[in-house]
Amino acid sequence: MAREQFQTLSEPMYYILLALLEERCGVDIMDEVARISHGRISVGPGTLYAMLPKFESSGMIRQTRQEKRQKWYVVTEKGRLMLEEEVERLKQMLSDGAETFAPKKDTD
Repeated sequence: MAREQFQTLSEPMYYILLALLEERCGVDIMDEVARISHGRISVGPGTLYAMLPKFESSGMIRQTRQEKRQKWYVVTEKGRLMLEEEVERLKQMLSDGAETFAPKKDTD
């Protein structure tokens, strides 16, 4: 499964997959990543066009169409499951951190 190659997702990887929950081309993916991350994450063409073939070969996304040099992609069911697993992993990490930093209650 995808988890073997992508044990965890970097922030750009995560946001690229989120952006591809709807069909998009490269420029639209970069714009959507910036939008959904509130400008915190900026994915450049080098990062994006290096990641798309890796995601595609792992079955996480698929190309939906091509017009001249422009290609459109969308996340697959496998990619959607990977995203869902990543969200659960991140929630658990957040919970673990919150518990660790929570003030300790006296048991006396």
